[in-house]
Amino acid sequence: MAERPARTVRKPHSARVVRTERLTPHMQRVVLGGEGLAGFAVGTSTDHYVKLLFPSGGAEYPDPFDMERIREEFPREQWPVTRTYTVRAWDPVHHELTLDFVLHGDEGLAGPWAARVQPGELVRFMGPGGAYAPDLDADWHLLVGDESALPAIAATLESLPAGVRVHAFVEVSGPDEEQKITSDAEVVWLHRGDRPVGEALVEAVRSLEFPEGRVHAFVHGEAGFVKELRRLLRVDLQVPREDLSISGYWRNGHTEDRWQATKREWNAQVEAEQEAAEAAAS
Repeated sequence: MAERPARTVRKPHSARVVRTERLTPHMQRVVLGGEGLAGFAVGTSTDHYVKLLFPSGGAEYPDPFDMERIREEFPREQWPVTRTYTVRAWDPVHHELTLDFVLHGDEGLAGPWAARVQPGELVRFMGPGGAYAPDLDADWHLLVGDESALPAIAATLESLPAGVRVHAFVEVSGPDEEQKITSDAEVVWLHRGDRPVGEALVEAVRSLEFPEGRVHAFVHGEAGFVKELRRLLRVDLQVPREDLSISGYWRNGHTEDRWQATKREWNAQVEAEQEAAEAAAS
């Protein structure tokens, strides 16, 4: 029997908090920098993400930080906990990485950390990942998301040349959560209030009079509304799969750990349902 090739272990990056900024009442910016980012690089994707590594169970990890050693020597409950965040901006000249965090008070892990973290604190993370970049050959672009997708949508808008046709819908809790985005494209801000997350987004996209030509769509955020819009675009409007970037970043009522553990099964079920719907519609 041939030997299996050795598994490639990606080393985490290390950085220091350079500065923080409260952008809105529920959005905190954390900028990372330092010598540890000298080898960090991102490509052309505008939905790049990193996986922050948080100590778990009161563990103190040996230096140098080694994930394989930790997994061998520490009980599983003390392995680092990961939280995934989109890269809002990367400055390759100054080696600064900007991440934006949605705050829910004391709820969660990364949000409370971002709200209290101070300059100089060490941060470790894996990445970057990412797969979406706006196709400039498309006739127009559709960008849809809640707060969790706002960093990627903002990065996408700021990457597009002036004059590109875009319909961008972002749902936030209220008017004080709107942000300034450096783009000539108009953003339609939808204020959720007490409504379920994504309900206003679904209504807005359903009401949109789709322009002629090929659309390249980015629809990300809470899994429930993403599922509805996936069906609308794929089945009802028959947008080709290759022209869609659609993903549930999170799911209402689930922690990130639980969502990541069930996301593959959820996606498979959604895909099967939509294939059946496509077949019935053809």
